Amino acid sequence: MTTTSTTAIAHEAQGWFSKAEGWLDARGKGAWIAAMVLGFIFFWPIGLALLAYMIWSKRMFNGSCSSRRTHGRKFRTSGNTAFDAYKADTLRRLEEEQGAFESFLQRLRDAKDKSEFDQFMEDRAKAAKDDEQTA
Repeated sequence: MTTTSTTAIAHEAQGWFSKAEGWLDARGKGAWIAAMVLGFIFFWPIGLALLAYMIWSKRMFNGSCSSRRTHGRKFRTSGNTAFDAYKADTLRRLEEEQGAFESFLQRLRDAKDKSEFDQFMEDRAKAAKDDEQTA
């Protein structure tokens, strides 16, 4: 085999890999996970290689809800202006509701943290008072 044919084969393999990667990316994180599970089922080194690639390329951790937000992203029009206006209004309203819900959850977490801290301080003060009485 010559260097030219080796390079051509390597280029072909890279093209195949890029196509497969693009196909899986278009279908989302679920497709990557399904491919990894199938890789483990049929030949475990393939599953392991896919898992390592997903972690290395950060595909495993970049599909959260916050990355799906539309914030200024334009959608294709359907051709029906009434429907497009309804869709834009509904998406805006849903984003506002999501923001309100996330702020509610943050307030809830903050209140829980505060109550846990207050309880800790009360327990600490009580323990210090008990130590003074026993001494």
